[in-house]
Amino acid sequence: MSTPREPGAPGTDPGASAGSGPAAPPDASFEETPWRRLDPRTLLVHCGWMAAPLGSLALTALATGGRINTEAWITLAAISASFAVLTTLGLIRWARTEFRITIPRRGERTGGASPTFDVRSGLLTRRLRSVPLHRIRTVDLTATPVHRVLGVTVLRAGTAGSGDGSSELSLEALAVREAERLRTELLAYADAEAIANDPVVARINWRWLRYAPLTFWVIGGVFVAAGGAYRALDGIGIEAWKLGFVQRAFTEFGASALWLTIPAALMVILALGSVGAVVLYVENWWSYCLEWTDSRTLRVRRGLLTTRAVTIERARLRGVVLREPLLLRAGGGALVRAVAGGLGNREENRKRSGLLPPAPRAEALRVAGGTLRSPFPGSAAPAALTPHPRVALRRRRVRGLLFVVLPGTAVLAGLGAAFTPVLLHCAWIYALVTTALSLWLARDAYRNLGHGLDGPYLVARSGTFSRDTVALQRDAIAAWTFSTSPFTRRAGLVTLTAAVAAGEDGYRIPDLPAADAPGFATTAAPGILEEFLVHPGPAPVPGQR
Repeated sequence: MSTPREPGAPGTDPGASAGSGPAAPPDASFEETPWRRLDPRTLLVHCGWMAAPLGSLALTALATGGRINTEAWITLAAISASFAVLTTLGLIRWARTEFRITIPRRGERTGGASPTFDVRSGLLTRRLRSVPLHRIRTVDLTATPVHRVLGVTVLRAGTAGSGDGSSELSLEALAVREAERLRTELLAYADAEAIANDPVVARINWRWLRYAPLTFWVIGGVFVAAGGAYRALDGIGIEAWKLGFVQRAFTEFGASALWLTIPAALMVILALGSVGAVVLYVENWWSYCLEWTDSRTLRVRRGLLTTRAVTIERARLRGVVLREPLLLRAGGGALVRAVAGGLGNREENRKRSGLLPPAPRAEALRVAGGTLRSPFPGSAAPAALTPHPRVALRRRRVRGLLFVVLPGTAVLAGLGAAFTPVLLHCAWIYALVTTALSLWLARDAYRNLGHGLDGPYLVARSGTFSRDTVALQRDAIAAWTFSTSPFTRRAGLVTLTAAVAAGEDGYRIPDLPAADAPGFATTAAPGILEEFLVHPGPAPVPGQR
């Protein structure tokens, strides 16, 4: 909610206020805190966008031997005009953006007002955003390679209710020392009470690098990089498929013995993917440290080229997720994510909620427990989770056969009947292999299903390609969703989703018995479903109406 007020006025709700003209002088009950400006190097950060078009022009000139055509000159003129306009706008934005922390005067009655973080900006329409410091939940410092070169960083302060990013205050850019000092000021009003013996929950251990290749990037990263290179070449007018060495490589590949070249190509892809995964691991988790800065604030620091420091207030921490992707699980590893409010929208939440990189499962359990300040529920005795009915296994087997085995087999068989008998052999081989694989994955997915209650936590586990175990605070559940389809209704199952104002916004418990789901939901989070439940009345007495 937003209410207009002038800088320093007490009793303001967090949000943004806009008005025209200069701001009024601060209230006498507040300190005369001077306004501060962004770092002048902010103007250089805005010039970083020119790297791509200028690089394209340079490559074009190099490829043509220095001959630049009319179209290239037009592009250069457009870049120059855009540079002039954007630089002017950036200069105005820098000159008109100011921030400060407003502190109530000591020894004076302030009507219950609290210190505020004020940011004002705008040229024709001046906009003031004022947030009480006690409502700031996270302070994130992010520096891209351009920011690192210039010695600046971006500060983002997330507030209560800023899950979609609409209530987030952002300052771009500040000197690193200034940003660190401002973050300390913003978090200075958190409870500074002493915490347990060692506030550091985890630090980077480079022996964990062996888990880097056991992720999606070991294969998918190669194709993502190849696609990016293709689009970059296409953007400067180079058709990759028409390059001589590319055509020769495909010709030699097709003329060779495929039973040798295909495995060799797969080995090359795996090798490149493994190297890329290790590089990304190092870049993302360099100098990683997870620590309690005080009894109410958890902080994650990491990054080599792009540094990131995310702080999470304990009051906004609603649980943790122990994530075990299939390959990582096979190698005995896992990673940990936070279920917390104030981390931005879904995309930002994925980037900022990571608490532990791929690491040994025992380390992941320890970090999850250190984050919750109690043993991670359901980890010591997985069998304590309630298993799901056998009909859930049948549903997974049927889905695998219908959506994986049958379509591929039918396509190969149809092509074989129309063109060549070789594809008929491919059809039955495909059917045999995918049937065995689908049945195995269905069995694994069923064995991973489980749910239960462990003290103040709701515990739910599911998934096979990524087995996720979520420990969610029961008092954080805001609503329940019961989802069914014609097939699940026939099987007597229901998918239960716990809605929370944090993390992914909702966490699913698939394929519960329909008769047991309402009772479990009522026990897990009392006070939500009771008014909607129909309780059976007393049995009728014979002879009475």
